Amino acid sequence: MAKLGNGIAVIPSARVRSIESDYPQDSDYRENNDFFYLTGLETPGASLVLVARKDGRNQAVLYLPARDTVAEKWTGPKLGPEPEATRLTGIEDVRAASRAAAEIPRYGAPIRMESLEGKIAALRLVKDGDEIARLRRAITITTNALDQAMGAVRPGMWEYELEATIEYGFRRHGAERLGFPSIIGSGPNGVTLHYDKNRRKMQPGDLVVQDVGAEFGYYTADVTRTIPVSGRFTERQRAVYDLVLATQQAAIDAVRPGTDLPALNRVARDYMREHSGNLCGAATCVSYFTHGLSHWLGMDVHDVGSFGAKLQPGMVLTVEPGIYLPAEGLGIRIEDDVLVTPEGHEILSSGAPRKATEIEQFMVHKVP
Repeated sequence: MAKLGNGIAVIPSARVRSIESDYPQDSDYRENNDFFYLTGLETPGASLVLVARKDGRNQAVLYLPARDTVAEKWTGPKLGPEPEATRLTGIEDVRAASRAAAEIPRYGAPIRMESLEGKIAALRLVKDGDEIARLRRAITITTNALDQAMGAVRPGMWEYELEATIEYGFRRHGAERLGFPSIIGSGPNGVTLHYDKNRRKMQPGDLVVQDVGAEFGYYTADVTRTIPVSGRFTERQRAVYDLVLATQQAAIDAVRPGTDLPALNRVARDYMREHSGNLCGAATCVSYFTHGLSHWLGMDVHDVGSFGAKLQPGMVLTVEPGIYLPAEGLGIRIEDDVLVTPEGHEILSSGAPRKATEIEQFMVHKVP
């Protein structure tokens, strides 16, 4: 309301997808992020109307479709415009959605149309305790699944088998869905940043890039681990891996309130440039670091918010350097989810080993 000043905001819920024609990966309905952020509801056909007035006479009106007892035999009970909606949301004024079209124009005039995305993005950028708890759960589910994958991977395994192992771990521990399609890129597929076909048979000596994230309570993890299919890095793989890891650590060490994502990106690239030696030939390895270092994390895997915003406690970002050498079929990416704290930062995804020695020791002992 404070950001609106004097105005009217209408936030609609999502539409129901068609199981027959939309080919959803999870189910036929996932709520619109902004509607869920403001209401906590999953309700097709609903709208939230916020009326902000400079004199303080603000209104919040929740419009919900009337219940259809015949349809509910197929879909299960739904929330209608009734006292239960007020109990769940804290919004006292709940009305039938059939009234919305006629009533919304009456709240104020003249009305100037503009997108609310920027205002809500600024709110979503700084997480409160409940949001951080959801992220912690999503990330823990993800790192546990990656640990299981380290124990399961072997030469001759198909990428989709490893994908299935990881995603089974997601659902087994309560994830509602994937945060994004799982990337399981072995050997030459590891150099394709958003490879998600996952149809190659893994060979002895391959590395496999696992870029995955479980979603819990509408908040998603995004963690990447690159591991040796045979359980040991070659000398060459280890050298490149250690450079990526040290680059990541240099950037993570720089995460603190007051800095920003462009500054962290410079820290990472400067470190990689200074420590490449002849590892990537005549050019420094920065030439093969082909994507940005960080993005915001939250309800979306690439979450909303200004890229140039100064870091504040409660923000969550990824730190994910990589080196991709297509001529060698060698791709390495290490990605962690980092919470900005008043004192600096916390690595939320530390549950999955990331040092080469730790990974090798973990894989040798094969988790049950």
